[in-house]
Amino acid sequence: MAQLDQARTALNERTADLQRLQAEYQNYRRRVERDRAAVKEVAVANLLTELLPVLDDIGRAREHGELVGGFKSVAESLETTVAKMGLQQFGKEGEPFDPTIHEALMHSYAPDVTETTCVAILQPGYRIGERTIRPARVAVAEPQPGAQTVKPAEEGTEGQAESAENKESGGPDEG
Repeated sequence: MAQLDQARTALNERTADLQRLQAEYQNYRRRVERDRAAVKEVAVANLLTELLPVLDDIGRAREHGELVGGFKSVAESLETTVAKMGLQQFGKEGEPFDPTIHEALMHSYAPDVTETTCVAILQPGYRIGERTIRPARVAVAEPQPGAQTVKPAEEGTEGQAESAENKESGGPDEG
């Protein structure tokens, strides 16, 4: 009977050891797969980052009408391939400026904008999934300093108040 208890105890210990070893192996496999996926993602991002100047040249050639013949086929094939790899182009004129995805290279004021807005895309931005690999390089315009967004009904009354003020002080030209 004592031998049977010893055998059961030994069996339970070996079973627990085997289960622990199996769990460690499963964790190891998951960690290796996760690391492998991360390495692949970094490698793809590095490759696509190196191709960005080529894509910029293709875009400039397209803008100038120089993308013709066999070169056009190669360019379209390259653009299709990088899109399949997850590369997405972003940055459109008229969208609100977002410093997390845009890099402002030029700045101006414009009466027709109500918030800081991208008015020209100097170089498109690129992302892979949610990761930005290059911000869009843009020209931005802000509302005129001191300009207020006024409701149309209030415009007439404000202009009258300003002209009355100018008359009392002799106007802006008199000093």
